[in-house]
Amino acid sequence: MKKIYRGSCHCGAVAYEAGLDLSAGTFKCNCSICRKKRSWLAVVQTDDFRLVSGGDRLRKYQFASGSIQHLFCENCGVASFARNDNETIGPFIAVAVSCLDDASAEELAAAPIAYFDGMHDRYDAAPAETRHL
Repeated sequence: MKKIYRGSCHCGAVAYEAGLDLSAGTFKCNCSICRKKRSWLAVVQTDDFRLVSGGDRLRKYQFASGSIQHLFCENCGVASFARNDNETIGPFIAVAVSCLDDASAEELAAAPIAYFDGMHDRYDAAPAETRHL
């Protein structure tokens, strides 16, 4: 069941609301940026996402194909969400689960985690090793 969560960067300049069901699943990926940031993400449909503040504070980083807009706060550097327009599933927002300010410890502990082998552009399969993610 979808719930509206409030999320933000560390300094609070960037804030958003996202409607999602954590029990429907979250994901971790072994691509180069997710590995370095130890990202834990949840997909939100664009209609279920609202940037509340800080649009002027967001900076964008893109690499490889440039399809994902990795956004971060210019003040504190925290990347609380990213935008993507995937050719298979369409446009979506990936929110950092760790930036959901009002997600309870129980909700986070119960959220299923899927793993993707982004290192090899295999988003349909888990990597052989996931313990480090």
